[in-house]
Parts: sequence; C-alpha cells; structure tokens
Amino acid sequence: MGGEQDALRLTKVVTVHAMSTQASARLSPATVLLLTIPPLMWAGNVVVGRMLSPHISPVTLNFIRWGLAFLILLPLAWRVVLPGSGLWASWKRFTLLGLLVGCYNALQYMALETSSPLNITLVASSSPIWMMAIGRLFFAAPISRRQGLGAVLSMLGVALVLSRGELDALLNLRLVVGDVYILIATLSWAYYSWMLTQKNQEPAHIRNDWSAFLLSQIVFGMGWAGVFAAGEWAAGRAFVHWSWPTAAGILFVALGPALLAYRCWGAGVQRAGPAIASFFSNLTPLFAALGSLALLGEMPQFFHVLAFAFIVGGIVVSSKRSK
Repeated sequence: MGGEQDALRLTKVVTVHAMSTQASARLSPATVLLLTIPPLMWAGNVVVGRMLSPHISPVTLNFIRWGLAFLILLPLAWRVVLPGSGLWASWKRFTLLGLLVGCYNALQYMALETSSPLNITLVASSSPIWMMAIGRLFFAAPISRRQGLGAVLSMLGVALVLSRGELDALLNLRLVVGDVYILIATLSWAYYSWMLTQKNQEPAHIRNDWSAFLLSQIVFGMGWAGVFAAGEWAAGRAFVHWSWPTAAGILFVALGPALLAYRCWGAGVQRAGPAIASFFSNLTPLFAALGSLALLGEMPQFFHVLAFAFIVGGIVVSSKRSK
C-alpha cells in the first residue's frame, strides 16, 4: 500500500539475483503492465480505504480483508494447511510474519481516519530508510555512503509531508495521529521485509509457491486480526454499515492490493529484475494523488510534489552502485 512493494522486492532478490543485466534492462509492454498494476492497486488500497472509513471500522476491515483473502487463496494452495505440509512445523516464523503484516494493514486503515491517502503513500515511501536502519541494527547489514545520502533526501521528503510544507510547523511539529500510525506501520513492514530475506526458514515448496507462501502468512495473520477485531468490538469502537458500495470496496481491498498486486509484482520482478522493478513502486504516490483527486476531491499541494521528488531522489541515489 503504499510499503508492501519493498517487502516483495526483497522476497524475490534471492531467486532472481542471477539474472543478467542485459536481459533485465529490456522491458516488454507485458512486463511494464505487470509492474504497473501493483502500485496502482496499492494506491487504490489507501484511496478505497479512506472511502470506507465512515462505513466500517479499520480493524474490522482488516479482519474481513484477511478472511476474504484466505477464502480466495484456499482453492489454490489448500494442501499447505494439511498436517505434514511443513507449515505447522514453522509456526513460530509464520506467527511473527502474520503479526507484522497484519499490523501494517490494520495501522494503515487506522491512519486513513485522520490522514490523507497521499500523505500515507508518501510517508510509506520512506520505507527504504527504515529498512536500512533495521537491517543495520538487527541483521548486521552495512550502510554505504550513497545509502546514507539517499536516506537524508528521503527524510527531507517525509519532513515536508509531516510539516505540510511549513517551516514553523516543522519547528513546532505536532503529528496527526494517522501520520504516527503509518510511521509505526512502516517500521513493522521494514522488519517483516528483512525476515523474508532469511534463507531456509520454511520448506522450499512453500517459499517457492507464491500462493502457498501467502496463504501460510494469512492463516496466522487472520488469527491476530481476529484478536484485534474482537478488542475493537469489546471497546465499543467497531461498526459496519453494510451497503453494496461498502461490499464492493471490501472485495477490492481483498482481491486487488493483496492478491493481484502480489502475483503481478512477483512475475514482473522475475522478468525485469529487482533493480528496475523497484522504480515502478515509486508510482504509488502518483496514483494515490490521481485517485484522491478523482474519487475524494482532495487536491495535491505543492509540498506533496516536492516531497515526492525528495523521496524518489533518495531512493534513486541509494540504489546506485559505486563504480
């Protein structure tokens, strides 16, 4: 949704690292389409989530999304839930993966109650910075000078979003609750992404099958989401106002951003390579801005454009390799 893209990129690095640079540099129209669909879906996730916020409480929406995704994937990967499949022997790993990815989605929907889709996607675009920091702190991953410069540029972009482009607001920064939620969500997603780079943590037949690997996370993530949703109902903060538009929106967030985007991203990375594919993920804030304008009537501001330029510049600088 805005950060999902970084996790999926890291997931595929191990399998596509041996691809040649020449083959990766060529983009066919089909490959361009595959890599354009995910940021379009992720942007749609935050725009539709904002539209749904008056009709369904965020944690309940997250639980229903998990449940629908489970039902859709079950016919494709039902064997993974059987005894002896290898899933249950790796329950500790998938329990943590499900918790982290579930927290990201729930916090994102909670953020949409007080922050705009464009703000959320721009702040989430700073995830490479948090990924570097968590990689250094918990996974002993080195940080190059280029990565440090890229982090500074991207953080300038995030500061512009959080301050709404006003220096006085930056000096006396008071975060909107939604901005805090999406920052916490981005940290959660960064740790989740690094976990995906660890080899031999689950059976190969599960890891190499996108539907089985995703369903394995959903099985445990749905349990966490159910606990959180129960807490929301117990606190009296849950609500669902059913209508056909509400049902259509819920179906979209379960089918498009979660399943279709995941599948297209994996296929696109295999064709183009992770380096080229990563630049397509930067289309998410642009699509979010267009979607917000078309569906919500929320006009982008100049500081949004400037913030987007800083964030993309930071990602480009940090992703280049020194000669």
